[in-house]
Amino acid sequence: MNKRKVGSHYEEQAAKFLENQGYEILEKNYRNSMGEIDLIGRDGDYLAFVEVKYRRDKRRGAALEAVNSQKQRRISRAALLYRAQKQIPEETPCRFDVVGMDGGEIALVKNAFDFCYGKPLW
Repeated sequence: MNKRKVGSHYEEQAAKFLENQGYEILEKNYRNSMGEIDLIGRDGDYLAFVEVKYRRDKRRGAALEAVNSQKQRRISRAALLYRAQKQIPEETPCRFDVVGMDGGEIALVKNAFDFCYGKPLW
């Protein structure tokens, strides 16, 4: 199985897990010119941008540790453009969550990181 198929498989599992946690999934594999967001959903009043990470085992570290600052900047930029494109009101509370999948274990970290600008967008 290629990496894209493997990723899609685990993103589907993560989406089902989040729905069981009360999330409403709005988008899967959302892409724009700024980057990609694995899942976008509503959790109560929050618009949640969710990164999904899978590790077969912990030899390369835990899945939750794999969302580095560069990845956080890409997700943040993609989320900013998503909000603009979908005309999401500025007052809508948003957060960045991470679903880590290590072997058969699934963990959810809500508000895993803050919005990060990094270098200017344009």
